[in-house]
Amino acid sequence: MLRTVKHMEDYVISATDGNIGHVKDVYFDDETWCVRYLVVDTGTWLSSRKVLISPISIGQANWADKQLPVSITKAQVENSPDINTQIPVSRQQEIRLLKYYGYPYYWGGYGIWGDSVYPNLMLTGYVDLVSRPNDEDPQAVKAVKAEQHQDDDTHLRSCQAVIDYRIHASDGDIGHIEDLLIDEETWAIRYLIVNTSNWWLGHQVLIPADWIEDVSWPDAKASVNLTRQAVKDAPPYNPLMAVDRKTEISIYNHYGRPGYWLDEEQHETAKSHPAPRKSEW
Repeated sequence: MLRTVKHMEDYVISATDGNIGHVKDVYFDDETWCVRYLVVDTGTWLSSRKVLISPISIGQANWADKQLPVSITKAQVENSPDINTQIPVSRQQEIRLLKYYGYPYYWGGYGIWGDSVYPNLMLTGYVDLVSRPNDEDPQAVKAVKAEQHQDDDTHLRSCQAVIDYRIHASDGDIGHIEDLLIDEETWAIRYLIVNTSNWWLGHQVLIPADWIEDVSWPDAKASVNLTRQAVKDAPPYNPLMAVDRKTEISIYNHYGRPGYWLDEEQHETAKSHPAPRKSEW
């Protein structure tokens, strides 16, 4: 199921022992277009401090009541590393935060979440069991990878900040970002909802986020290798209708490109048949 970012605003984040606060923004990784953190306003109990909550901790959502349960306590949130959400979050800050909660590092693997496409699998040990190619200590390998990436450039971006960014096709502007559609299982941003009304009296269309080839953050503009006519002829997006796989197939077929789900299926198949360990050679 896909959810819009705007729809998730003010969702209640519920710890194991009470409510933490409300979602005020969503941070995504501009390399993978995957949501990495929810920015949560804690309200009066922590003097309106904003904290970052990883999808790794999120359980089964109650979409009807706009509630997201997390497997952490209020005390853990209160004592978590203080991060100023008004400035870019560095990789060093991410390492401190993830280490504090005992979460694996999401970068350095084959999938968008370590070696998986699902954040919840990072806590089960399943990823290490199926993807470890030899007898190396997986925790030691992850520690080395984290150290190698601790000085990486910042790639976390605010979803709220990219709303209204202009979308530029290969032959001209096509509109602006109205909203973003997030996969509730993988937390990947699947589509940009693009409003074409400032180009022609048209409609909203969906453009897969991973088709974005370049983003000029200072100019608030993203570029995609599609023609204006192709976008104009694309299936319109109806915000009152759920985006199901049939709808997605029609979009990808229109542009003549393979669906992202095919890559994910191949990835999961490869994980279920891992390479033999050295002892098995």
